Amino acid sequence: MLIKFIRITLFTFALMALTGYGYPMLITAMAQSLFPHQAHGSLIEKDGKIIGSALIAQSFTGVQYFHPRPSAAGAGYEANNSGASNLSVTNKKLNETYAERIKALKVKAQDAIPADLITASGSGLDPHITPESALYQAERVAKARKAEISAIEQLISDHTEGRTLGFLGMPRVNVLALNLALDRMDEK
Repeated sequence: MLIKFIRITLFTFALMALTGYGYPMLITAMAQSLFPHQAHGSLIEKDGKIIGSALIAQSFTGVQYFHPRPSAAGAGYEANNSGASNLSVTNKKLNETYAERIKALKVKAQDAIPADLITASGSGLDPHITPESALYQAERVAKARKAEISAIEQLISDHTEGRTLGFLGMPRVNVLALNLALDRMDEK
């Protein structure tokens, strides 16, 4: 009986060491060597200073910048509040939120507004918008920067990422990367 208990205990500790330490260390080492940029959070630097991540949205409110999707994770795209609202389309509070977001865009409700400018993503942290959403904002950005609309549209086109592996997901634009490109355009 004691020998059986010792065997079970040793097996438990060996399995715990293998699955709790060995496997995570192996996967971390593989990620660090095969995908170092992604393993370190896909951080973006400007002038030697970390200004954000390509994986998490940031708030841009100035008219001279493209705005990301609204966030259900708090006003500052707070990762600790990540998650959807889980409200149904018939929920009064959700419809009021949509009406407020439409009003904030300073457009009429009947205008064709891309859905991702009004709805939050599932996590509330999505750093991408659709190319249609970027183009929807292009006129405002061009006017604020006193730039040609065609130059802004070309920038959007240059920063549009295609479907992953050619068939997964939809075309998308990383808002932080696009706004950094805008700033570089102004520096020239």
